[in-house]
Amino acid sequence: MATQHKEIDAKTLENLLYLSRLSPSATNMEILKKQVDDIVGYFEILSKYDDSENPYDAYPKTTADKLRCDEPEGGLEMSDVKKVSKDFMDGYFQVPKVLGEGA
Repeated sequence: MATQHKEIDAKTLENLLYLSRLSPSATNMEILKKQVDDIVGYFEILSKYDDSENPYDAYPKTTADKLRCDEPEGGLEMSDVKKVSKDFMDGYFQVPKVLGEGA
């Protein structure tokens, strides 16, 4: 890609090296500068396109993003819980044993 765009300066390149935790001694600065210039050029190409259209307009509106109000509601009464199963005893439901033999 031909670099006909604004190139980054040495200070910006040093800042990028610092942020990416790269050391200048372990990096070929000319190659890195060319790569970063190319990346900046790609962004300049992309910025020419109109992105004002909302991509979510293509989908129907839903209420899935609306959360319920955070208000406490009453739970089940103990007499109602006892009606759910005949295997309710001492505040617990009796269930089949799953550990041990046969598991």
